[in-house]
Amino acid sequence: MKKIITSFCLLLTLHPLTALSDTNKELAVGWELWYPYQYRNEQQKLVGLDLDIFNAIVEKLNLSVNYTELPWKRHLNYIKTGEMDIAMGASYTKERRDYALYSIPYRLETVKLFVKKNNNTNKKIELNHLKDLAESDYMIGVEGGYYYGEEYQQLIKTTEFRAHITEVIDLEQNIELLMKGHIDGVLVDPFTMQAFIKKYKMYNEFEQHSLNIYADNIHIMVSKKSQHRNLIPQINKAIRSLKADGTLDKILTEWNNIVKSNNTGLAQN
Repeated sequence: MKKIITSFCLLLTLHPLTALSDTNKELAVGWELWYPYQYRNEQQKLVGLDLDIFNAIVEKLNLSVNYTELPWKRHLNYIKTGEMDIAMGASYTKERRDYALYSIPYRLETVKLFVKKNNNTNKKIELNHLKDLAESDYMIGVEGGYYYGEEYQQLIKTTEFRAHITEVIDLEQNIELLMKGHIDGVLVDPFTMQAFIKKYKMYNEFEQHSLNIYADNIHIMVSKKSQHRNLIPQINKAIRSLKADGTLDKILTEWNNIVKSNNTGLAQN
């Protein structure tokens, strides 16, 4: 799916938690289609769990923001070069630490293996460990630039494991490949998968494999080449404030209820 790069400015009112003196200029913040964290709703409004949390931080810091849609892999490159100031929904990696500063965590993320729901025509995927993929006949879909944990990072360096991985730009492409039988499973956050199923009404089509892939904290990332790199202490202060007054938990609960409002038909095999 070709994404149209769009942007708009969000001007927010003054809050007692003031930002640093060099933050009066507009922040360049990237986003990509990633249910239910970052997306446009039917009214074309930019919404999502990450957006709600980040906008709450922005409001506390009295910042002006320019949002631009772009693929995650390109977004990371722009953080590295300083063309973009901030990325939301970022996992911590040693490689990214070389070119970005991290906030304290604001939510958790997990990654699981999802497959087509077993029926008479589908063979059950038998994997006890991620490393077993290298000795299997299976192909697994991932999204370019995404982090799937330290074990995956080490395994993907080997030719044997890499031969069983197909990389695409987004979940929509992976699901299309899965439904056509070109791949046997996809690595994805269960919360994202639930939102995808609800959006496209693909109930009872998939199941979550018991294989454990990855679970860790999620952060806001600021480019080390950004003029706003000194914002990290203020962002951390805002996150702590949102945790203390219950705003963060409220946002997380609201989105959890939105995603689970319909039966997603997910099972675990």
